[in-house]
Amino acid sequence: MSDIGHQGREPILHTVPILELRPTQITVGMREVEQKRAAWRKKTAAGGGTGRDKAGEFLGSHMIPVVLGPKGHHYVIDHHHLTRALHEEGVADILVSVVADYSGLDKDCFWFVLDCHNLMHPFDAQGVRQGHEMLPKTVAELIDDPFRSLAGELRRTGGFAKDITPFSEFLWADFLRRRLDRRDIVADFEAALASALSLAKGREAGYLPGWCGPVPR
Repeated sequence: MSDIGHQGREPILHTVPILELRPTQITVGMREVEQKRAAWRKKTAAGGGTGRDKAGEFLGSHMIPVVLGPKGHHYVIDHHHLTRALHEEGVADILVSVVADYSGLDKDCFWFVLDCHNLMHPFDAQGVRQGHEMLPKTVAELIDDPFRSLAGELRRTGGFAKDITPFSEFLWADFLRRRLDRRDIVADFEAALASALSLAKGREAGYLPGWCGPVPR
């Protein structure tokens, strides 16, 4: 996600039905979505009011950043995995933070602005860039990219550091996509992760955000 704080306004907060939110990317890592679903169930497992209180506290502290587009549609610019996970867990409405209002732009200009600000990632599960018209209309239509799941797990296991570069984990996913076989990820995720860790420490990965490889002598 790019910094668009140049507009100089405080974010506007309000609640929106999850299925009215429009993605700005085509894929997610479904393994990561499942992890977030499990975390949500664990957090809200307490019965009675305690469980409801925990759910409300969680949703109140995890606002989804959006920009307003043509016809007032809300476009998600971060936390697609969490949004999909909450939808899968039956959450109907979610608190959003409107960080920019581009609703006055026509469609072509709107997508041009999002692209220039690194607020969209229209790449399919094969890593091929598509036109904005191929973006899903709801988070329920986001599709799985196993390499995005692998990149997310690679970061969590110390393969690379968290970085503010927009779509950094997608950059790592693309790096891995060019070197590993998708079928191997599906067949044995842990073995694929071990291969990814080895690749992540090599100098070939040195151009990627958060690289933690050997320091040149």
